[in-house]
Amino acid sequence: MKKQQELDHGIWDSVTAGAVEIIDREHLKTRIERGDRLRVKLGLDPTKPDLHLGHTVPLRALRRYQEHGHQAVLIIGDWTARIGDPSGQNVTRPQLTKEEVNAAATTYLEQAWKILDEGETEVRLQSEWFDKMHLENVVQLTSRYTVARMLAREDFAKRTKDGRPVGMHELLYPLLQAYDSVAVKSDLELGGTDQTFNLLVGRDIQEAYGQPPQDIQTMPLLEGLDGVQKMSKSLDNYIGIDEPPAVIYRKAMSVPDNLITRYYQLATDVSPDELAAEERALQEGENPRDVKQRLAERLVRQFHPNATPSDYRGESGGFKTAEPSTVEVARGPRSIAQLFLDAGLVTSKGEARRLAGQKGLTVNGQPVDSAEDKIEPADGMVLQRGLHRVARLSVS
Repeated sequence: MKKQQELDHGIWDSVTAGAVEIIDREHLKTRIERGDRLRVKLGLDPTKPDLHLGHTVPLRALRRYQEHGHQAVLIIGDWTARIGDPSGQNVTRPQLTKEEVNAAATTYLEQAWKILDEGETEVRLQSEWFDKMHLENVVQLTSRYTVARMLAREDFAKRTKDGRPVGMHELLYPLLQAYDSVAVKSDLELGGTDQTFNLLVGRDIQEAYGQPPQDIQTMPLLEGLDGVQKMSKSLDNYIGIDEPPAVIYRKAMSVPDNLITRYYQLATDVSPDELAAEERALQEGENPRDVKQRLAERLVRQFHPNATPSDYRGESGGFKTAEPSTVEVARGPRSIAQLFLDAGLVTSKGEARRLAGQKGLTVNGQPVDSAEDKIEPADGMVLQRGLHRVARLSVS
């Protein structure tokens, strides 16, 4: 009996590792210790084609439930991605086309299988139920929740207080995510801490449709390479899980020293004993660079198991410098912002202006002071964004 209790406790510790909040904690623990097979839901909005380490935090939590016999249910938000969830933002997220979402969803799944067991994962698209909905069904769904409760959401409340608009379509987002839980009969939903409001709405909507309310488990938001903001492609502070081994290694070596342990805990398959050993190494004065090198190598092996050290380390043992890729651009003068956009190093001219203000862009090794300055592209010109993205121009 004692051994069984220790085993049950070990399972609980495993599946809830790193969790920030669990609701209803005692209910979930009882079900797990009783041996119930739970339907564990995680929704992903395919807004951009690539996954980064920040995305892997809830994915890894889902994998742990999967490994202990629970049913992983991965929801591809091909409808909510078109609405745009403003979670953690003060403005609406750009709406995407169906074609953009479907293209991103394809690569999302290809990369998700680096973490999840594809054969044991139930993949569901929101369009399975929302494409069949009529206006009557949408009105019935909206009648299950009040405007006052919706506007209590922190970002909505802040924008309303500041006199900034909240679109009616945005109020639909939490309801659609919540209805996903009804559609798949979710027992437990995982998400980042920025999703807490939406996950709680899921509990309410399930009860409104006559289902038991799902438990929820929120996971931390992983800080990006700047050490401040959460990992994001738009902030260029990310490590993409499908990036080449040399890029993953080089970026991992730039993780701030104070976040080494956090990256080990949230983004790797390190065991508790191994994590404790790395923590001791730092506390006892080992050079953080050496600990970080082990972190970088572990990340490379996780996502590129066939990579060899020569694929990501230089002859001296350090990381390889970024190799420029050749990019064709048209002749003719234009703003530096437009040139970086044409070279594929930024997603918008606004992003180029922001990066230039942070001294994050260079042309032939010289920092860009103003992205609005005019420039004439030339063969062999080298554009660089940050430490890791470089392009050599070929002018045609």
